[in-house]
Amino acid sequence: MKKSALLTGAILLLSANIAYADECKLSLDSNDMMQFSTKSLSAPKSCKEVTVKLNHTGKLPANVMGHNWVLSTEQNMQGIITDGNAAGLSNNYVKPNDSRVIAATKVIGGGETTEVTFSTSKLKAGNDYTFFCSFPGHFAMMKGTFTLK
Repeated sequence: MKKSALLTGAILLLSANIAYADECKLSLDSNDMMQFSTKSLSAPKSCKEVTVKLNHTGKLPANVMGHNWVLSTEQNMQGIITDGNAAGLSNNYVKPNDSRVIAATKVIGGGETTEVTFSTSKLKAGNDYTFFCSFPGHFAMMKGTFTLK
């Protein structure tokens, strides 16, 4: 009886940890029509780290219709985009070591997937942050909000 109760307790604890971990892993799609599959993402403030997985469901290559996922504040978005354009595709349209960037994936083409894991320690719960694609011209249509709740 004791072994059964311990096993049940261990399974419940493990299940709770798996559910908690999944809340800290987010996923979104992008396509050849310059769209993200969502305009908002959120994670619980209890997440110490968040992983964002980006899938490109289109068919066009990265140099033609590439997408990435960049997280920053709304105020910093335009500067990141301007400097990213100058940095070019070889730098994933993000200036190297740009302190305004909270997180960023590499640029991917159709059929590819990428992800980034970042610490939430510098984010404030309840504040809205902006995510966008920094490929030239894409940010106008490919942006949304990220919030820790």
